[in-house]
Parts: sequence; C-alpha cells; structure tokens
Amino acid sequence: MKRYWDTIDTHFGLFASWVDEAGRVLRFAFRAEGADRVDPEAERDTAALDDVRRQVGEYSRGERQMFDLELNAEGPEFDKLVWKALSDIPFGRTTSYGAVAKTIGHPDAARAVGSANGANPIALIVPCHRVIGSDGSLTGFGGGLPLKRKLLEHEARVCGTRYDLFG
Repeated sequence: MKRYWDTIDTHFGLFASWVDEAGRVLRFAFRAEGADRVDPEAERDTAALDDVRRQVGEYSRGERQMFDLELNAEGPEFDKLVWKALSDIPFGRTTSYGAVAKTIGHPDAARAVGSANGANPIALIVPCHRVIGSDGSLTGFGGGLPLKRKLLEHEARVCGTRYDLFG
C-alpha cells in the first residue's frame, strides 16, 4: 500500500503527517525535522495530506474541537485500546493515566497506559497531550512540555475556561 507524507505549518510549529493511499492517518509528529527519513518509502505529496492539513489548521485556529479523520495506526492491541480511550477525552479537558487505565478496564495498568500514551503514533489527533500526572503535573510528552502546555492552554481558551489541569 502506498504511503504519503507532508509537513503541516501551524502557529504551534511545523508538524509532519503520513497517510496511506486511502487517506487514513498513519502517523502525526510534532517535529517535521527528519520527516523524510521516518518512512523512506513514503512519497511526499501535499495533496494527499490536504484533509489532515485543513483539520489541523482549523484546530489551530480554534475552529475545530474534534478531528474527523480515519486513522490506521499500527501497534499492540493494548496500545490501540489506550489510543481509543485517548480519543474519547473531551476537548479542553484533562485526565490522568490512572483514570485512563480504569476506563479501559485495567485499573492497575497506569504505567502501561503511560507507555502506550508515549507510543501514540498519531499525536494531537489522538490527544495524548490531555493526559497528565495524577498529582496534576505535566508529564512526559513527545512534543516537549512547553508544547503540551500551549496545546492545553489553547483548548482552555477556545472553551472559554481557565487553564486547569483537571478542568
């Protein structure tokens, strides 16, 4: 199956994304640097990423709270279960790794949820940035903690609420 990639410029930074020939999102990265080496067989194609670019732009401008993209992430079944739960976290809200573990029926698996969260290949679209530590702290994030804070502040602003890690 053919795969395509391109960069996506937002006021948060220059991101990169990959889709398959059916337009399903395979990967989304907060860093575009080195994107051409992530999947050397993928072809750079601006048009193939138009829908992803449009929706990420709408999110960035505060015009979109939910992505309407078909996803095709590869990973272990447990990770996919976690990623599905992440997709259900409402825009402008946060939760903890332990709460996600309870949601998926594995209440003692907070660390495994953290690992699956960190392995999320479709960052932003599968909102791993909405998961924080049980003590309310910002914890590990592939895009860096300053970006995680900016995304959470952006969502709070769009919702008209104050930035509250457990809001």
